[in-house]
Amino acid sequence: RTSISKMVQTKLYHKFVEGVPDASGKVFVITGTTSGTGNVAARTVAKLGGEAVLLNRKSDRSTKSLEAMKEDYPEGKFVPIECDLQSFESVKNAIAEIKSKYSSIYCLACNAGIMATPDKATVDGYDTQMQTNHLSHFLLVEDLMPLLEAGADAHGDARIVTHSSMGRDHCHTPNKGLEEKYFGKNGGNLGGDEIKMMRGGCFHRYFQTKLANSVHMYGLHNKLQESNSKIRAISAHPGGSKTGLDGHLDYGFFWNNVLKVLGPMMMQTSEDGAMGLIKGMMDPSAESGVLYGPKNSGSKGPPVPNPPKEYETDPKAIEMLWKTSTEAVAPFRA
Repeated sequence: RTSISKMVQTKLYHKFVEGVPDASGKVFVITGTTSGTGNVAARTVAKLGGEAVLLNRKSDRSTKSLEAMKEDYPEGKFVPIECDLQSFESVKNAIAEIKSKYSSIYCLACNAGIMATPDKATVDGYDTQMQTNHLSHFLLVEDLMPLLEAGADAHGDARIVTHSSMGRDHCHTPNKGLEEKYFGKNGGNLGGDEIKMMRGGCFHRYFQTKLANSVHMYGLHNKLQESNSKIRAISAHPGGSKTGLDGHLDYGFFWNNVLKVLGPMMMQTSEDGAMGLIKGMMDPSAESGVLYGPKNSGSKGPPVPNPPKEYETDPKAIEMLWKTSTEAVAPFRA
């Protein structure tokens, strides 16, 4: 798979960033910046004069990543805060640290994610993928809302960006929609560890989390509009990006070799894949209630609006997500 990364070249990102305005005076809180799209987003914030608050769990990777960013952008403003998304207690502590450092923030970028990992529970009892990809981000959104409202007052608007994926359109449910069992304390009992190409329990759980990301955004947009908030709720998908998200996966001899051949034609770099995320975070033209990424949930291309599917804007799905997510994070709310 390393060979695919070397064969895929950045084509659109550099020209795209030329059109993104200066970010001086704005604070961007970003989850998952050690590699991939989050790393590109943090670097872009620094390049454009903004302050990047980096939420990552403590690891050698995050330490080395921060050192590399500081080396590449000596004048960049990087503020690391320890945050393990598989522990609500850790997220709660990160929120407290953010509030101790800032009275307002411009953007919360819910970028971090894991893909097709084993059927295990977090310390809180939830599926590792659902808690990492959605539930902990739900907690961050809810408790950082006052700082985002203050940011909107200061700058004219503020942003909450969720990072979905093409996987949101591949849920293995009758109506391709969300299923409540994935949001409860059922970690370790949600389909087992089978991995096939875009199938099997590991991918079923992943697709639910990525659909949760877009449903969360559409629900947020509705609520923010109802309260006349100046905060924009936006989502993005990175297409088929070489971010390292699938580095642990073994699809078997046949599919591994197919990917070696077809991968370079189907994939884009993490820089190109980050354009939708960055558009949501920083582009003045990015609209609330819109998901940006390669056209028609495609694997590569510029970030354009992707029209919502019925299962993304279904009021019952939004209601279920809010009820279960609120219950999950309630003991850890500030």
